[in-house]
Amino acid sequence: MEQDDPLRLSSSFGAAAAAYAEHRPDYAHAAVRWALEPAPGLRVLDLGAGTGKLTAALVALGADVIAVEPDPAMLTELRRTLPAVRALAGGAEAIPLPDASVDAVLAGNAMHWFDMSVAGPEIARVLTPGGILAGLWNVIDDRVEWTAGLEQVSGSAAIGPRDTLSSWRTATADMHLPKSGVARFGSPEQAEFPHGQRRTADSLVATLATRAGMLVMPEQEQQATLSQIRAFLADRPETSDGEFTLPMLTGVLRARRL
Repeated sequence: MEQDDPLRLSSSFGAAAAAYAEHRPDYAHAAVRWALEPAPGLRVLDLGAGTGKLTAALVALGADVIAVEPDPAMLTELRRTLPAVRALAGGAEAIPLPDASVDAVLAGNAMHWFDMSVAGPEIARVLTPGGILAGLWNVIDDRVEWTAGLEQVSGSAAIGPRDTLSSWRTATADMHLPKSGVARFGSPEQAEFPHGQRRTADSLVATLATRAGMLVMPEQEQQATLSQIRAFLADRPETSDGEFTLPMLTGVLRARRL
């Protein structure tokens, strides 16, 4: 499924904006704090903000946040849930902000959709000197036996190469940031922070159904995959009865604008 058209995948979320807002996890606050730690100030752009999962964490930590999101349905959901946040239509390749206007640019489960050959210089343009670019990804802790089994049953459409601890570092290490010319970034740093999401079997299935690979899957194949996942969860003692915690981490990749 990762071989599918990236534009088709990245534009698939709008049709499921309400489900995305309901079922996708937030971000570990320790991870957000670490992402912002070297930033020269607290003016933050949440780029590819979606329905505002990361935006809400930034607001809670006292940042002065601007959210930018290209999908109209996702942007509508963000404005509904966070009406006090300035939220603009736009994308990573054409950011609707002036030069040197923010101290940090953060992206929650979004940076892998950016065309970094264009977005890298554009992000550098809106950052102050010494500003921080950070991507955050919520990943499943596949060191836990049952989540490793879940990954096998779900397939790459539901749990892709950036969705587990064992794979996200490799998948995100080289985001093709510009290392020459005017818009340069320093060497990236990576770290992971413990996180978790309270789920039931039904709500975990609903969460996995919001993955891009699942959203573009033919309905019959999608339903068959979700049925396999339901059967697996019903058969595991950890997930078969009531609520449980999905073991996760929030992984962060950060780099400083030189």
